[in-house]
Amino acid sequence: MRPTQPVAVLGGGPAGLTAAYQLACRGRDVVVFEAGSVVGGLARTEVRDGYRFDLGGHRFFTKSPEVELLWHEVLGEELLLRPRLSRIHYRGRYLDYPLGAGNVIRKLGPFELSRAMASYAAASLGRQRPDLTVEDWIVNRFGRRLYEMFFASYTEKIWGVPCSEMRAEWAAQRIRGLSFTSAARTALFGGSEGEVRSLIERFHYPRLGPGQMWEAMQSRIEANGGTVLTEAPVTSLRFSGPRVTEVEAGGRIWQPEEVISSLPLGGMVQIADPAPPESVLEAARALRHRDFLTVALVIDGDAPFPDNWLYIHEPGVRVARIQNYGAWSPWMVPDPSTSCIGLEYFCFSGDEVWSMSDNALVDLATGEIERLGLATRDRVLRGYVVRVPRAYPIYDTHYGERVACIREWLEGIENLQQVGRNGLHRYNNSDHSMLTALRAVENLDGANHDLWSVNADSWYHETEVPEEHPYLRAPALQGADA
Repeated sequence: MRPTQPVAVLGGGPAGLTAAYQLACRGRDVVVFEAGSVVGGLARTEVRDGYRFDLGGHRFFTKSPEVELLWHEVLGEELLLRPRLSRIHYRGRYLDYPLGAGNVIRKLGPFELSRAMASYAAASLGRQRPDLTVEDWIVNRFGRRLYEMFFASYTEKIWGVPCSEMRAEWAAQRIRGLSFTSAARTALFGGSEGEVRSLIERFHYPRLGPGQMWEAMQSRIEANGGTVLTEAPVTSLRFSGPRVTEVEAGGRIWQPEEVISSLPLGGMVQIADPAPPESVLEAARALRHRDFLTVALVIDGDAPFPDNWLYIHEPGVRVARIQNYGAWSPWMVPDPSTSCIGLEYFCFSGDEVWSMSDNALVDLATGEIERLGLATRDRVLRGYVVRVPRAYPIYDTHYGERVACIREWLEGIENLQQVGRNGLHRYNNSDHSMLTALRAVENLDGANHDLWSVNADSWYHETEVPEEHPYLRAPALQGADA
């Protein structure tokens, strides 16, 4: 028999929908409140005139068998297996990602290589300072020259915060044992290729973009008796003693049995009624996010590059990354005589880039692809702009103590759990966000999982695929161009 009160799920992104889907499948009464007009959050698919845009690039890859099985359960054959190609655009050159020794030697030349080797040798003699910031973490391990060449300008372009003001936890979570630094170390300084865990060469991807996963999940929630409300922002959480007793959302008041929230951690605190102690409110107001926008350009003819995306390390342009949507799935581009690329700009709400008109942003993006040598202005047929506020939690100098302060307050609330990237103010990938939701549902059935510990070990998941993942070990690629 279902409880008389529903479980309220706040936010309809990957974490919130995963929780609601599990609850609905278990026969629980559940209602999802999503502020946007469609589900998926940052992982939604935007559609303009038939062109589909992936906001941020969402490869479906995980080391978690239960997440893997859930994806296939929801989408089945609509979940394609796609080839992966991404490179770095650095001072007019294309560098393999991850770096390969031959590629680096050919593209950078002996002078830059010798500088990088000398810098690395100096760093390897011993750390000069503790790992407090991103700059400390990278320089201590790989030397200042590699840091300056491949990390400083790109990282600061993305985050809008000097690397000297970002906590080292971000570097440990996103770089450890992988990627540019570990590959560079082998490429430049020797070692067996087997010692470096390579990036995956293929990944799963919904045929119609990442939003197809979450839209299908929404349909299954509703088919199992759950409710998904869009354009229903949560405006108040009302407490009586240690419990949430009312949720106000979409102009209505609900009385939940339990609450699972993927709302931004700081924002959730600020809608609590009665308000928490002032120290908690101060911590909530001080948590910061990086905003994000995509400028999608429809190009006459073939795509300017074959990659899924390019990392743009050029200091002379504002764009940080450029996607090629047709390389994700051919079904993202409705007209085969055209291609579509998405230029990603990281900004703060209200700053110069964020405040530009759509026409000005399309003009900026058009000028930058021409400056990068990717396509001439006359090939751009039209453009579209999509803005995403509060897309990425920032690991600034004091974020850890602020999160700890809020966590202490949350521990006194019996029926509220925070999940997901923004809910935990942690730079999780979608699979980690889904895992927090799965564990939260298990907690409702008597488990005692610490949701803050999911992904806390900082292992990075884009490495060689373990044998227990048969879907990614399939011998043939699926999809239109396989």
